[in-house]
Amino acid sequence: MINFILMSKKMNKKKDETTEQRILDAAERLFLEKGFAMTSTTEIAREAGCNHALLHYYFRTKERLFEQIFEKKIILFAGVFHGPDLPGESFEDKLRRKISAHFDILIQNPKLPMLILTDMTNSKERIALAKEALGHFPEMLLSNLDKELKIEIEKGSIRPITAQDLLMNILSLNIFAFVSMPLFTMILEVREEDKKVFLEHRKEVIINTIINSLKP
Repeated sequence: MINFILMSKKMNKKKDETTEQRILDAAERLFLEKGFAMTSTTEIAREAGCNHALLHYYFRTKERLFEQIFEKKIILFAGVFHGPDLPGESFEDKLRRKISAHFDILIQNPKLPMLILTDMTNSKERIALAKEALGHFPEMLLSNLDKELKIEIEKGSIRPITAQDLLMNILSLNIFAFVSMPLFTMILEVREEDKKVFLEHRKEVIINTIINSLKP
């Protein structure tokens, strides 16, 4: 009897976790496709295959659901620039690897940059959420990058540049590739099956542009 009760509890817990994840996955797809304002909780529940009461039970409001998804994404993006160094890796190789990794995450989340531009930048509450999710990471990242840059500058291997400027250059070039991609692919008539090649080419151009801009 005890074993049956324990098994039932485990099954119910697994079911709860599955339902919660389905809601998160459905909300993420709809937020990225339609934006925050145009997505309703009723639509999310329908997409997740559950009733509206369950969605409210797990997340209470659409805002809290959005915040949980956005927090996960912002941490994912930030983690790219905080990964461990590889043994014997040069500064240039490290920079190439991290720019590439950031671009690859954008390939996996191509609609996220537009969502940030349309639904995040005009909301003080969501900007505050991003700041809270990141904690002291931005300061640590800029401080560590500044130290690395100073070493390379003193060696004469790169021109003088601040960590803030370098990071802004990387983010600007990578993100704009995805914000502008729908327009460019339409104008240039890039077929759907050729988009992967198009993006890989763009990634290499961005990496080389950043590296060349640092040369003394």
